[in-house]
Amino acid sequence: MTPPRQHAPRRTRRSSYRSAPRGARAPIGAGERRELVRNRLIESRLTPNTISLTGFVLNVLAAVLVWEGLFFLGGVAFIVGSIMDTLDGRYSRMSGKGTPFGAFLDSTLDRIEEGIVLTAVAAYFAQHGNRAGAAAVIVSVLASLMVSYTRARAEALGVECKVGIATRPVRVVILAVGLIFAKGASLGDFELLQPAVYLLAALSVITVAQRIWHVRRELLV
Repeated sequence: MTPPRQHAPRRTRRSSYRSAPRGARAPIGAGERRELVRNRLIESRLTPNTISLTGFVLNVLAAVLVWEGLFFLGGVAFIVGSIMDTLDGRYSRMSGKGTPFGAFLDSTLDRIEEGIVLTAVAAYFAQHGNRAGAAAVIVSVLASLMVSYTRARAEALGVECKVGIATRPVRVVILAVGLIFAKGASLGDFELLQPAVYLLAALSVITVAQRIWHVRRELLV
């Protein structure tokens, strides 16, 4: 009598995918990562006023660098400071940490920052006997202040007034290009600071006229 045939134990196929160890977390997606960063920022002690004051300090630094003739570095500081000015409002809305005083401080610092950098440009022109450039800077400062004032006054009358060519982002871009490509900057032998100031003055004056006309049309309807 022949003994029963013994079958060899079957080998189980190993899956090409290894199972994740217990306790391991699944990879975080880009959306979840942004949400995590957002929550950590909200839970932190960072406030919108801190961002606003940081932008102010950077713009003061930009003015000092422009005064010393370091236009490229001044332009970089001005750009970073202006970016901070745009982030404080977004962070205020995102985190819910905004206050009425914070909104007032933000608007006030925005006007000071733009004016102090342009004042440094005017001082540089005056030191080098460029009267036309210095005069254009003065016009730019006055017109940019009027651009902001006409909007604030219109909104006090119940009229939304965001029209015009030279809004603050546009003015920031024009002045930043002028500083980065000023004479003696490290990006080549360009001289765009004075043309940028002329353009800034002209567009700011036009924007004031546009807003006055807009408010007149809205109030007389």
